[in-house]
Amino acid sequence: MRTLGARLRALRVDVGLTGAVLAQRAGVGQPTVSKVENGRMVPSRDVLDRLSGALGLDASVIAELRVALAEVESAPSAGADDTLSGSSVSADAVVDLAVRGAQLVRSFQCVVLPAMLQSAEYARHVFASTPGADAAEVGKAVAARVERQSVLYEPGRESVFVVTEGVLRTWPGSPALMLAQLDRLLAVESLTTVRFGVLPWDRPVPVMPRHGFTLCDQETVVVETFRDERAEKDPDVFASYEEAFAQFESAAVFGDGARELLMRIMRDLRVLAEDVTP
Repeated sequence: MRTLGARLRALRVDVGLTGAVLAQRAGVGQPTVSKVENGRMVPSRDVLDRLSGALGLDASVIAELRVALAEVESAPSAGADDTLSGSSVSADAVVDLAVRGAQLVRSFQCVVLPAMLQSAEYARHVFASTPGADAAEVGKAVAARVERQSVLYEPGRESVFVVTEGVLRTWPGSPALMLAQLDRLLAVESLTTVRFGVLPWDRPVPVMPRHGFTLCDQETVVVETFRDERAEKDPDVFASYEEAFAQFESAAVFGDGARELLMRIMRDLRVLAEDVTP
């Protein structure tokens, strides 16, 4: 990742463009250019081609960059910057690579909130609950997770989240923590790049949910477990998860329905917060 980023930075400097100008010409966010050049983000093939076009690169250089990208995508994820080495906690090294490079992300969760929507304190409880978690490593993981969420605001991306009502009513720490988390969901739900849906408890689920998963573009499904995550690119496996997501999505409420449900749960949490206040 660092080698690919450094090569792109050198090519940009050679043609005399700033990162901001390159981002504008390529039609991507400036944070994307910065993260790619610093080896902190794996660009999708589309983003790489946009950058190459904006730089006016010839075919041989573009082919070189595509080969480098393929090597990054096929490399083990243990070296990613938000992996908690020396700990059994996983900080999304696999999903980080997949999500950062995806133009379309679809995530279903039935236990915890999607990583892309978690507040810092919520994420801290998620990481701290993993066996063998080290406090210092948890702090690094939380910072990396929050930083990655900037992709939600980048133009050209689309994110669709579907959660069960049980996810919203399962709160770590305190009711006050979850109130702040739900307030963040209301803010994110208003973004034009995000669709947020909830499966209400008073509706039957179309498929019995077994675990959470995230679909990245049309090729990678990331399955989450208690200890870590794993990426699967088998077309048949992806198709089965995509079909399940479509069923969850069709049964969920979005827009006003989702906001009304969030507000109702927040009222319940405020009552709980008053009950636990000394």
